[in-house]
Amino acid sequence: MGGLAIDPGAEGRRLMRWFSWLWLVSLVRLLFYTGLLAVGIMAAAVCLMVFHISGDLPKLPSPLSRIIETPQSLIYAADGQILISLGKKTSVSLDMVSADFLNAIVATEDHRFFEHHGVNKLRTFKALYITLFKPGRIEGASTITQQLAKNLFFSFEKTWQRKFKEMLVAFQIEQANTKEQILEAYINQIHFGAGAQGIERAARMYFDKPAQDLTLAEAALLAGLPKSPTLYNPFRHYDKALARRRVVLNRMVAAGFIPADEAARTDALRPALHDGRKDARTGSYFLDAMIQALVNMYGEDVVYHGGIKVYSTMDSRRQADARTAVMEGMARLDELMGLDKGMGDKPQAALVAIDNASGAIKAMVGGRDYYASEFNRAVNSRRQAGSGFKPFLYYAAFRDRKLHPARVFQDRPVAIPIKGAPDWYPRNFEKKYRGPMILKQALIHSVNTIAAQVVADVGPAAVVDVARACGIKSPLKPVYSLALGTSDVSVMDMAVGFSTLAGLGIYHEPFLFWRVEDARGRVLFEHIVKDRRVLDAATAFQVVDMMQGVVDFGSGRGVRRLGFKRPAAGKTGTTDNYNDAWFTGFTPSLCVSVWTGYDQKKKLKDKNRIGITGGRGALPIWTDFMIRAMKNEPERDFLMPPDIRYEIVEKRTGCLAGSRANMADDVDSSQPAADADSAGTIRVALKKGQEPCRRD
Repeated sequence: MGGLAIDPGAEGRRLMRWFSWLWLVSLVRLLFYTGLLAVGIMAAAVCLMVFHISGDLPKLPSPLSRIIETPQSLIYAADGQILISLGKKTSVSLDMVSADFLNAIVATEDHRFFEHHGVNKLRTFKALYITLFKPGRIEGASTITQQLAKNLFFSFEKTWQRKFKEMLVAFQIEQANTKEQILEAYINQIHFGAGAQGIERAARMYFDKPAQDLTLAEAALLAGLPKSPTLYNPFRHYDKALARRRVVLNRMVAAGFIPADEAARTDALRPALHDGRKDARTGSYFLDAMIQALVNMYGEDVVYHGGIKVYSTMDSRRQADARTAVMEGMARLDELMGLDKGMGDKPQAALVAIDNASGAIKAMVGGRDYYASEFNRAVNSRRQAGSGFKPFLYYAAFRDRKLHPARVFQDRPVAIPIKGAPDWYPRNFEKKYRGPMILKQALIHSVNTIAAQVVADVGPAAVVDVARACGIKSPLKPVYSLALGTSDVSVMDMAVGFSTLAGLGIYHEPFLFWRVEDARGRVLFEHIVKDRRVLDAATAFQVVDMMQGVVDFGSGRGVRRLGFKRPAAGKTGTTDNYNDAWFTGFTPSLCVSVWTGYDQKKKLKDKNRIGITGGRGALPIWTDFMIRAMKNEPERDFLMPPDIRYEIVEKRTGCLAGSRANMADDVDSSQPAADADSAGTIRVALKKGQEPCRRD
């Protein structure tokens, strides 16, 4: 049976439509008032936020030109002496600045500067969209006014609260000043690199002329620098600076300041730079390295005109000693090589001194003459370390293969098979072979054939692992020849790596400054010394004891001949072609690495055409510096771990020299044993469970 359909009739249908419309109107009204309430709440929240934040806004200076009167940034030595001040300013009025520069900086930094009221709304919304919806990208939208406002804040953290405050201050600046006053303050405070802040100092720094005389080619180049003064520094990266200038010229065309043909003609010009700019240099490789580290952390605005105070690790006396040692050492090397004073191409040198207890860099020299070459060879150059790399090999061997300093190897011609390549035939530096000897003797005399046998046994990856643990950051190839120092490393690397050995396996991150304060004295950064054990103490001590033998009896014995008598350990390094000569050594408190060589990798040879080794080229500089640097320090010996004991063994067999009872009566284990006594014996450091051979 079918159902009975009931027709509501026309009246019923009209009633239903009426109720539907009534429901829809009610819903719209509800949404409208809800939205209105939400907007009201948001507006109230914004007002409260503005009210709260505005109470903490900095006071706007009057006149606005005083905005650049922030205190200079100061850098202090470890003893509190002021080393240098940064951010010296020279203010000029707009009529004393080239119109081409004013147009270039506006076109580049804020082409709507004369249209907006402190904030470019389109750029702000675009930056907000990119920041929110494109992960990994943060878009800036600061106008010239906002960039100027930023300098009123003594906190340089990149937070939305600070950006919001910048916007509020930008509105204040726009209300209280003309566009010309704002632009004038801005061009006098921006940083152009090379120590130049403000357009007047930049014009004189780069082109030796006042700002009003800048040509379009020069003005456009300068206008491109504030984006990244280091990257586009024309003194060092001239072509990059010109490429950046092309961007500026194109923006000037787009903004209508110059026609396209004039931009093309200007782009073809290569303005000459001013070369007499010594006043802008720090005069110190150490300070250059430290300032670059600060710029990497905080940016150039903060470093050069943030009024910060930086307390460096530099020991002023030791830095002066390092400069003197390098200068006098290079003069001796010039004489040894028969080089005339007027010759332009001469060997270079680098030195790094590190405090073993903290990792603090106490002194740094990156070349023989800073004003002849600012290139810092201590941190920015990598060279082959030669045999200076062997201590990392021997630690790996003692750790992984259960070897010890009294184990005997044969110094003989060897062929090391290499998978997929020809055999490796390592040779000794002196081109002769000594036969059987213990590993301590092999390091003392820097025997390559034994080092090659050891690396073939332990594997190059283990050597890389040890070097990395000790703080070597340069790229290292896991090849057999790594054990003989064929990978390029920096002087800083070697100083840090040997400092870890000196600390018996305690690694400290190297650093150049202890603390950074803002202009109000608030601490922005403080270095906390952290000990990190990366090596076994007893095994590290065995390597250090072997390195003491290098200084007392081996390739580093020139240290003793030149008058340094304190407990010390180290290793020379010389490349096969005599391009690089090293000595890296340490006392219990201070580790120092010294490199000498030509920048262009030429041979170091004396007047008789004999190659100059690390013992002749770098070791005298190291010794001269250490005699001066340790003059007023108390003498200390290396601490011996409790599970280490000394034994006297024969150098060729590794067997005990006489009975233990006789040694106890005849040998003072606290003093180094003679290397070449009549019995041919030497003292070695052995761990618990390690036994030398015994004669029946």
